[in-house]
Amino acid sequence: MKKINDIFYSLQGEGHNTGRAAVFIRFAGCNLRCPFCDTEFDSYREMTDADIVKAIGHYGSRFVVLTGGEPTLQADEAFVELLHSHGYEVAMESNGTRPAPKNLDWLTVSPKRPSGGRMELRGERMPDEIKIVFGEDTHPEEMLAALMSALPQHAVSPQKYLQPCDTGNEQQNARITARCVDYILKHPEWRLSLQTHKLINIK
Repeated sequence: MKKINDIFYSLQGEGHNTGRAAVFIRFAGCNLRCPFCDTEFDSYREMTDADIVKAIGHYGSRFVVLTGGEPTLQADEAFVELLHSHGYEVAMESNGTRPAPKNLDWLTVSPKRPSGGRMELRGERMPDEIKIVFGEDTHPEEMLAALMSALPQHAVSPQKYLQPCDTGNEQQNARITARCVDYILKHPEWRLSLQTHKLINIK
């Protein structure tokens, strides 16, 4: 049984796959507690893998995003393979502190700073993209150095995105976005990721 917070159909709002129609499977529970998280991940309903496949079957897209919470707490290679067997392309959004299934088609790691701990990438499945939430006191070069030191030397360098943090305060958000844009202009190896689902008011 898996603890599912929500299943919904929308457009991917962030990162490399922005704009793609996607079925989101949001898992309950997380091993971190980030103050800017937009997910109420404590409520859930228990579903079998077969229940989940049935629940997503009537949506038009064959692109599935496993998110949370922290999906690596529940989603494993067998679940990803089940989705593959039903014709789905499977992406995951993870904080990178736990091993991700090796057979994912796309892995987004959005690193956080656990209190008292250092950031690490766990597992053999390397990220396809790194997406850092950019706040007023964010230093991407430090976070990136910590992440890249965890990658094997032969690993392909992931795409790098900075996403302005949504604080809920319009003026503060404007300052953060301006600083983020300025940082990317000075460090063009990064790309800007906006939460387009919020900008156009969709789930």
